[in-house]
Amino acid sequence: MSRHGKARRHRLMGLLVWARRAAPWLIFAAILLATLSPLDMRPRTGSVHAERFAAFALLGSLYAVAFPRRLVLVCIIVAFSTVALELLQLSLTDRHPRFSDLAVKLAGGAGGIFITWISLRLLARRRKRPQEANTDWPHWSARRNHHPRAGA
Repeated sequence: MSRHGKARRHRLMGLLVWARRAAPWLIFAAILLATLSPLDMRPRTGSVHAERFAAFALLGSLYAVAFPRRLVLVCIIVAFSTVALELLQLSLTDRHPRFSDLAVKLAGGAGGIFITWISLRLLARRRKRPQEANTDWPHWSARRNHHPRAGA
């Protein structure tokens, strides 16, 4: 690969890292806008609880992708932002916080974080062991200590 190709690839990877870290903040801003906007300006697509669950599942998922090694911090950020958004509704005349709304939002955020965490772990495990795609798979059990996990 040429020097220019490496530089272009390096810039592209930097852009992807930036986008990965910016995406949850942009979604949080959109949720903030939808939460604090007047009730008649709020976007509606169907079931209110399904919308809330999906929005916070996406938020939790994007934070988990952006900061995969800081899972506890991601859980704290999502939980704190969920509670803060619900409490901010106290300052609005046409909005009212409800415990059921908070529960749905927290469940969505936790579900998004958990599914993404499991997916990232499985993906990392699959990338670590390409040798398991062994062409003589049916025969390895007949030979002792041939399997990568044998003796472990």
